[in-house]
Amino acid sequence: MVDESIRKTLSNIPLLKSNAGPRDSETWSQRLKEEYLSLIKYVDNNKKADNDWFRLQSNEQGTKWFGKCWYIHNLLKYEFNIEFDIPVTYPTTAPEIALPELDGKTAKMYRGGKICLTDHFKPLWAKNVPKFGIGHAMALGLGPWLAVEIPELIEKGIVKYKNN
Repeated sequence: MVDESIRKTLSNIPLLKSNAGPRDSETWSQRLKEEYLSLIKYVDNNKKADNDWFRLQSNEQGTKWFGKCWYIHNLLKYEFNIEFDIPVTYPTTAPEIALPELDGKTAKMYRGGKICLTDHFKPLWAKNVPKFGIGHAMALGLGPWLAVEIPELIEKGIVKYKNN
């Protein structure tokens, strides 16, 4: 079941058309172009809704992604590094998003700081191949994970505010 908030989030992220991964040299560039356009639209919509919460960039080939995400809790901004590689079987396989500095701080995380998305996000991704992309992984994977995990980690004193 998809609730109304998920439908609204999805309606703000353009769907992708190309079914290509990094191994598909000729069609990967088209997929990458769609990924960027979808991400740009999603970020623009977030900014308009005063919900700006991440920045991403990739290497030249579009296979390694990195950036920052942040979560506001009690009017304090907690910022984290993001990194992930595009799997060779992409888009059939969703990227595994990692927040390396949180590695080992929560049970809902795998080695290397990869966030756990198996129960909720990965089945949704599988049903929407190849239409989902990186923007969808951020919105339906990392976003909800941050909303659940970060407040708990802060309350337990595991994550501390860093005054920048």
